[in-house]
Amino acid sequence: MQRFNLLKGLVAPMDRENVDTDAIIPKQFLKSIRKTGFGPHLFDADRYLDTGYPGMDLSTRKPNPDFVLNQARYIGASILISRKNFGCGSSREHAPWALDQYGFRAVIAPSYADIFFNNCFKNGLLPIVLPEAEVAKLFDEVHAFIGYQLTIDLEQQIVLKPDGTALPFEVQAFRKFCLLNGLDDIGLTLRHTDKIKAFEFERLAKQPWLSL
Repeated sequence: MQRFNLLKGLVAPMDRENVDTDAIIPKQFLKSIRKTGFGPHLFDADRYLDTGYPGMDLSTRKPNPDFVLNQARYIGASILISRKNFGCGSSREHAPWALDQYGFRAVIAPSYADIFFNNCFKNGLLPIVLPEAEVAKLFDEVHAFIGYQLTIDLEQQIVLKPDGTALPFEVQAFRKFCLLNGLDDIGLTLRHTDKIKAFEFERLAKQPWLSL
């Protein structure tokens, strides 16, 4: 998992409440057994005028010119802001995969669905909770200034605005540790490789038939 420490990036606004996981990555793309290739289909039904399906030739797609991520001023954004209850709906882990593979490293919203919130941390995506009034100000500023950027300092737990205003946010200590060190569940386990090997060696010495 990619480490997350300091991020300075362009901000894209998803000005909706209750953005569900089927909007983030539609159900037809969940058939893949691989963990890659979801970025091009992020918000697929909104980004394109035609219906998407797995394995289609992306060069033939018809982009929706009115959708925010297709607007030139937001191309390359790595921070997404949205309204309350982001990530509601089904518990698909593909949603944070799609956001991450598109290029987003962080999402800022007043609230999230619990399962989506947890899945973000497990996949290197930082979901930041800020008060609804602060998020509303961010929307105003993003719309007002082309190229609007924020700096996210996970170590200090602040979102730094262009004018120098620091917006503090909370993050659970263990989740913060995992993001700062790029550790998913497998990475956490592999930190104990020597102990695991020692246990297996001792177990086979006492019960050699287990290797038969």
